[in-house]
Amino acid sequence: MAAVLRFGGMVLAMAFALWLSAAVAEPKFPELTGRVVDDAGLLTYPEEVAITADLKALEDKSSDQVVVVTLPSLQGYTIEDFGYQLGRQWGIGTEKMDNGVILMVAPNERKVRIEVGRGLEGTLTDALSKIIIENAILTRFREGNFAGGIKDGVRDIILVLTGDAAEVEQRGKARHDADESAVNWLMVIFWTLIILWIAYSVWSSARYASRAGGRSAGPIFLPGPSWGGGSGGSGWSSGGGNGGGFSGGGGSFGGGGASGGW
Repeated sequence: MAAVLRFGGMVLAMAFALWLSAAVAEPKFPELTGRVVDDAGLLTYPEEVAITADLKALEDKSSDQVVVVTLPSLQGYTIEDFGYQLGRQWGIGTEKMDNGVILMVAPNERKVRIEVGRGLEGTLTDALSKIIIENAILTRFREGNFAGGIKDGVRDIILVLTGDAAEVEQRGKARHDADESAVNWLMVIFWTLIILWIAYSVWSSARYASRAGGRSAGPIFLPGPSWGGGSGGSGWSSGGGNGGGFSGGGGSFGGGGASGGW
């Protein structure tokens, strides 16, 4: 009997340990209090009210649900994993259409993600989500304008969901072309300086040789470029303005979307 009790106690202890381990591993999700959940405090009250109104108007028009959430911490998770689990936890979008989107910002980890519900993956594609992040959101975040980045991101998400993806793509292409043009001008300046350096070195060498009676002036050293690389990922008072009674409709998420960092 004692052996049976000991065995039962061991089983219960192991079951409790497994339960405790799962509970510890499970992230703590913020409460879905409205269309804007600003737990990191990136928005003022008027900014939150304005974004909430835009998102409500979108839902009234199309039934698409978009939620903005800012997080003080990702709790050790990647933003992709946290976003996927948060989407499932909140159930943004309708159960029938899976038409939910979450714009998530984690300022302490300097990460941002657009998490797209299954039903909108063909409209708000991974590529379009990346364009929005790189051109509308991160450009503002790098300037320290976090509210501006969130507002511009919401604007472009709404444009895509309402059928104006071409405008978002064109804006992204224009920025890409401008960046390419800037790089080309830098290369022109760089090689111009190299040519001028070579010309000056040849002239200096010839002048020195002439004064030294034809003796060699030694080798000519040319400056070389220093190459480095980096990539962008795919990150402050909280207001109300969300209104009551808002909740997800049971939408499903499959990991679609894009992420970035600054």
